[in-house]
Amino acid sequence: MAKMNRSEAREKRHRRVRKFISGTASVPRLSVFRSLNEIYAQIIDDQAGVTLVASSTIDKQLRDQVKSLTKTEQAKMVGKLVAERAQQSGVKQVVFDRGGFRYFGRVKALAEAAREAGLQF
Repeated sequence: MAKMNRSEAREKRHRRVRKFISGTASVPRLSVFRSLNEIYAQIIDDQAGVTLVASSTIDKQLRDQVKSLTKTEQAKMVGKLVAERAQQSGVKQVVFDRGGFRYFGRVKALAEAAREAGLQF
């Protein structure tokens, strides 16, 4: 049997965790995706199949501000922005979905910034 590469292993972890984590209208899911250069966060209502709020480093509001920052600082800004947008849309509590990534570095920075900005999870 062939070994899995890194991205296949992450996708397998994500599928395994998603069996138990699901977002509802009252408590949506905060999903994080991290690529080599960018980081993305979405707040999703899985029952309706709708993305309620989204933010990323390629967002028009952040694109110019994050150019000179480190990736961890960029993740903090994305976490803060997604939390602010969630509060504006009436979302206060979410379920955190780290997307198969380790809770370390950029993923952890995004989560902590979202908590500091007022999201509960």
